[in-house]
Amino acid sequence: TKDADVIKRILAADPTFTIVVEGHCDERGSEEYNLALGDRRALAVKEFLVQLGVPGDRLKTISFGKERPVCTDENEACYQRNRRGHLAPAQ
Repeated sequence: TKDADVIKRILAADPTFTIVVEGHCDERGSEEYNLALGDRRALAVKEFLVQLGVPGDRLKTISFGKERPVCTDENEACYQRNRRGHLAPAQ
């Protein structure tokens, strides 16, 4: 919710700015499964932000599946950190 407020201010200040919502997964499961899961995760984050008033046409989504982990340990705490939606400025 706090991110939505910040994003709305940024987008209001710069009409050309776009945000990418990245979907990430843990290492378990096939590449195909995790890409689809990452896509669903990114779309869920986008839909939530739109419900909070962020313009949907300024949000893009992408799935990285399990390709960009933030943690590589093999334990549940690490897996949880890798299952995430990440917001980044569009290039």
